[in-house]
Amino acid sequence: MSNAESVDTDVDIPTDKPILLFDGKCNLCNGFVQWVIDRDPEARFRFAALQSEAGQQLLERHDLPTESFETFVLVEGDDYYTRSTAALRMLKRLGFPYWLLYPFVVVPRPIRDVVYEFVAANRYDWFGQRDRCMVPPPDIEDRFLDGDVR
Repeated sequence: MSNAESVDTDVDIPTDKPILLFDGKCNLCNGFVQWVIDRDPEARFRFAALQSEAGQQLLERHDLPTESFETFVLVEGDDYYTRSTAALRMLKRLGFPYWLLYPFVVVPRPIRDVVYEFVAANRYDWFGQRDRCMVPPPDIEDRFLDGDVR
């Protein structure tokens, strides 16, 4: 994609809160996002499907693949985290009791990611997938980023 095309499709993505990028067609991923929302009444996180315009832009911004949706990504300002590291950092931000799992970050990432990658590789078979990305209900739609974010 040329720079001119990139400028034309840029959306204004707020960076004041961490953003969880997830596979919008994955039932497990959508369930996980709902789990986070239920445990985040202070709305510390924003969300974007990897397939959305905002998700694609964030993936490009961090030089991540835009065609493969085998992981979720936690974007914190200019930094990003994937797989088990993203999950542990997200749990830490959710507070007690979830932050109690954060010390597992000392386990070498390749070991942590083996379990993550096994679940990711089988998630469609085990939990199914949707034909299209979920549409958030009106009471939380402001927490989801899409191509209309300004």
